[in-house]
Amino acid sequence: MTQAVVEQNSLDLEFANEQKNEEGFLHLAGILEGLLFLTGDEGITLSQAMDTLGTGKEYTEKMFSHLMQLYSCDERGIEVARFGETYKFLSKTYVHESAKKLFQLSKESKLSQAALETLAIIAYKQPVTRVEIEEIRGVSSDVMIRKLESRGLIKEDGRSDAPGRPFLYSVTDEFMDSFSLASLDELPELPQFKTEDESDDLFN
Repeated sequence: MTQAVVEQNSLDLEFANEQKNEEGFLHLAGILEGLLFLTGDEGITLSQAMDTLGTGKEYTEKMFSHLMQLYSCDERGIEVARFGETYKFLSKTYVHESAKKLFQLSKESKLSQAALETLAIIAYKQPVTRVEIEEIRGVSSDVMIRKLESRGLIKEDGRSDAPGRPFLYSVTDEFMDSFSLASLDELPELPQFKTEDESDDLFN
């Protein structure tokens, strides 16, 4: 085998390794992107990301930087923001005016079954974290929580002592007024959250 062939094979191997490393990086960055979406307003800390993905600090910071750059262009309506050691998705400023209109329309519409179910869990279990709500519902509740907050039916009520200190949620005075309740003691007997039918009439 000539020297030229050896050198070419070495270059091909180096290129293949670089391509494989890049694919691995993008795959993990994609997972991190999904984690950012799932954690919602609470975000994810650098140490949480490192522990979850099994990556080092420098490599994890590089992935966060990649995502921040990816969402920095004007065509994206959201961005990755950093607050100390916590990263989270935020809507960009130019989205806010349209968001106000959307939330106003939401206030004028009826609550969906999923929203009612989420609201019922918060009313009975408050103060409760998003994770606890999702353990009962069995599905992600981040969107439902945002909608209920926008309608003024629930509020952030401090933070839990659990790892990561997630937000706690409770119902508001507007919730009490909306359902003509003087106190939460007037809520009907707690149903079993197993099927949609069992929670249909909760606030009817």
